Amino acid sequence: MNLAEITLLAAALGVDCLVVSFSQGLIFTQNKVKNSSALAITMGTFQAVMPCIGYLAAVSVSRYIEPYAKWIVFAIFTILAIKFIYEAFQEKEDEICCIGLKCLVTLGLATSIDAMGAGVNLHLTSTPLMFSAIVIGFASVLMSLVGFWLGNFFKKLPSKFLEITGGLILLILGIKALF
Repeated sequence: MNLAEITLLAAALGVDCLVVSFSQGLIFTQNKVKNSSALAITMGTFQAVMPCIGYLAAVSVSRYIEPYAKWIVFAIFTILAIKFIYEAFQEKEDEICCIGLKCLVTLGLATSIDAMGAGVNLHLTSTPLMFSAIVIGFASVLMSLVGFWLGNFFKKLPSKFLEITGGLILLILGIKALF
């Protein structure tokens, strides 16, 4: 993957962070800087670490899956894309959540599972891990902050559009892997 593709991947993975942070921005009216910062740092950290876990897991089985690498990359990106687009049409719970440590870890983990699959793809496409993880983490921090403050100030951003866009980006990356 080149820089543009890594950036697109980071943006697609960051959509979950943006949407979750947006919903939190709708809720919180006090300690906004503290809450947005804690949320963004947590999201970015999880999004940066999970691809490393997926990458390292792929290293251990790479000799078995190498002949099928482009199809596996295509399948993972396609599954993630379908998941993003499907979730865009699902009802979201309006659950008020405090931003305590338990809540932050839960949100960070829930939004970064897809990043583990992306880490497998990074290995299969011989993409540099550390650089990719930094780009993904940084993009997630940025998108979390943007989401929180958009939620706080505008109260109505079409999150469905963002999730569908993220899914389409992943689908395009998956199709590109075949060629």
